[in-house]
Amino acid sequence: MTTNKSPGPLAGIKVLELGTLIAGPFCSRMLAEFDADVIKIEAPDGGDPIRQWRVLKDGTSLWWSVQARNKKSITLNMKDPRGQAIAKQLALEADIIIENYRPGVLEKWHIGYDQLKADNPATIMVRLSGYGQTGPMKDLPGFGAIGESMGGLRYVSGHPDRPPMRVGISIGDSVAALHGVIGAMMALRHRDVTGGRWNGKSGEQCRAGQGQMVDVALYESVFNMMESLVPEFDYAGVVRERTGGALPGIVPSNTYTTADGENIVIAGNGDAIFKRLMQAIGRTDMANDPQLARNDGRVPRTLEIDGAIQAWCDTQTIADALAGLQQADVPVSKIYSVRDMMSDPQFLARNMFEQHTFADGSPVKLPAISPKMSETPGETKWLGPTLGQHNEEVLKGLGYDEGQIAQLRSEKVI
Repeated sequence: MTTNKSPGPLAGIKVLELGTLIAGPFCSRMLAEFDADVIKIEAPDGGDPIRQWRVLKDGTSLWWSVQARNKKSITLNMKDPRGQAIAKQLALEADIIIENYRPGVLEKWHIGYDQLKADNPATIMVRLSGYGQTGPMKDLPGFGAIGESMGGLRYVSGHPDRPPMRVGISIGDSVAALHGVIGAMMALRHRDVTGGRWNGKSGEQCRAGQGQMVDVALYESVFNMMESLVPEFDYAGVVRERTGGALPGIVPSNTYTTADGENIVIAGNGDAIFKRLMQAIGRTDMANDPQLARNDGRVPRTLEIDGAIQAWCDTQTIADALAGLQQADVPVSKIYSVRDMMSDPQFLARNMFEQHTFADGSPVKLPAISPKMSETPGETKWLGPTLGQHNEEVLKGLGYDEGQIAQLRSEKVI
């Protein structure tokens, strides 16, 4: 584990996480990485399902080590009024509440946004859901795959002669989480400039800034990434379709295969870059063709240009192709697997892997924290906690004594 001498940029910010799986937990994870004090509420009977997802070590997901790093885990039975009361106390003390349940669930637990705001006007709640808090679909279940489909990403992913494909990760959840982080930071800024943190008092003595709800829909977060999709259709009637590894309407930018069977991405779509690329592959005729000097002239001849580049790649190993195109100052990359990343000089020079150990002493590498900040970098203080690891610490902070905590445990409230 690492410990920076100076506090992180979010030191002193209290965050309450009421969420499972990916979108909500990833949102609060980023805040925890930059020193926010994140308390995660989990169900006593197993906790967040992601604890058992994908590759496991001693019954716990390796993913959990990353997704829950720096968080404090407490268990609460949210069907019990005493559990709801504890959650409400934590929520009222939090600067930011992050949740990704279906709309209405928090309201049943008496900790919905309007219910909290009645006591604490500075309440900031980030709500991540499939379809948002309003509209005819708001009550439907929606995971990242649904957001990717409805938001337009799946339609344009894959090859034109095959059904749409998914990206190899839950990108819809992660994109929504990043929107949640951005929204939380803007809401926090607004709260602070309008009066700041709630002082715990009511009536005329209540001095607090203006909180707000950050309503993040998974499908809208994906939709927000879809570039010129809407104006192209509205103005020109163009429906963007699947184009495999190519970037539609921007030429050349595609995936090619080298003589040793490796895949390489070459982006020669800038006008000056295109000329350097053609010279590098020995096609001075195309480099000097006035029709190909601009992108709008290259688009009608996409197949011809891609064919020329592929013909050159057929004669090159991946190492030779990378070296030749990098020397020509052409944007190019091998398509990396994680094995490639772990030994790559750029990843290593940027310290993109952190070495840690599990409780039993087993070593494990984690991805380093992004973005990199020069004065207040993020850090991993501890790996994902065991279920309910911080029950006593958190409850004692709320004023519960050991006898009360023992009773809550014996009655399965925690």
